[in-house]
Amino acid sequence: MAGLARGGHAPVLTFALAGIAILVGGVYLDPLNGLLPLLGVLCLMVAVFFANFWRDPDRPIPQDSGVLVSPADGHVMFVRRERANGRRPSQVERENGDIEHDELTGDWFPEPCKDPLSFETEQRFVAAEGEPLDTDVWRVAIFMSPLDVHVNRAPRASTIVAMEHRTGKGRRRGPFAPAFKKESEYNERVRTIFESDDGERTEVMQISGALARTIVPWKGIGDTLRRGERYGMIRLGSRVDVRVPAAQYEPQVISAEEQHSAYPKGQFVRAGADIIFKSILEEE
Repeated sequence: MAGLARGGHAPVLTFALAGIAILVGGVYLDPLNGLLPLLGVLCLMVAVFFANFWRDPDRPIPQDSGVLVSPADGHVMFVRRERANGRRPSQVERENGDIEHDELTGDWFPEPCKDPLSFETEQRFVAAEGEPLDTDVWRVAIFMSPLDVHVNRAPRASTIVAMEHRTGKGRRRGPFAPAFKKESEYNERVRTIFESDDGERTEVMQISGALARTIVPWKGIGDTLRRGERYGMIRLGSRVDVRVPAAQYEPQVISAEEQHSAYPKGQFVRAGADIIFKSILEEE
């Protein structure tokens, strides 16, 4: 249902009622040299800001087969073909010392998962070079500004099979680099794996930014979702990355890196409504 997202009704109503009460009170009481009316107007302005922040409009969900919809509102930062070359180490691998350490991104085991497309754990991806491999992925990164809708939606009909919260090494919170920077992919984040009925998996990463520091999942492991169904939000915008098997999908969006004259900031996509990937197999 269109309206406000979860958690938005209380702050909007609180400030709206407080503003109305103060303005009405100022009619019958001493306005304190205009301070009461000013305070009332400020409360109403805050209520309008919160209403805009927590807005959650209904969206027409595409019914085409073989497509994935955007999980977030925002401009497409980049579209890249990538290849996994490492993963987070297990405890045994840590004890054996078979790890690589990076000050920015933490510890890595220098081999991807046995099946990189299972997205079993967080993997280290680099730009794919040379001949394409069946295990390559496409990544679409979407920048959410503070003015965009903050609710995130499932890119496909699927079941959540994994969801994990990650922060910087040794941190309880953070880091919080500006979301429009490449380095922000290792900000505090929530990684969610969606699995379709045929076993195909999609990785979606909700990434916090310099202002957006609260990621709120509404669903959990084992929950089944429809395409375009709401599953969480990032408060105050930020960034969402999507990875899919490159051998099965083709991107359908234009990124800022392409420097297209019609999309200088990258194509704007709407969560649940706009298609970002289309299956190659459906066309064959």
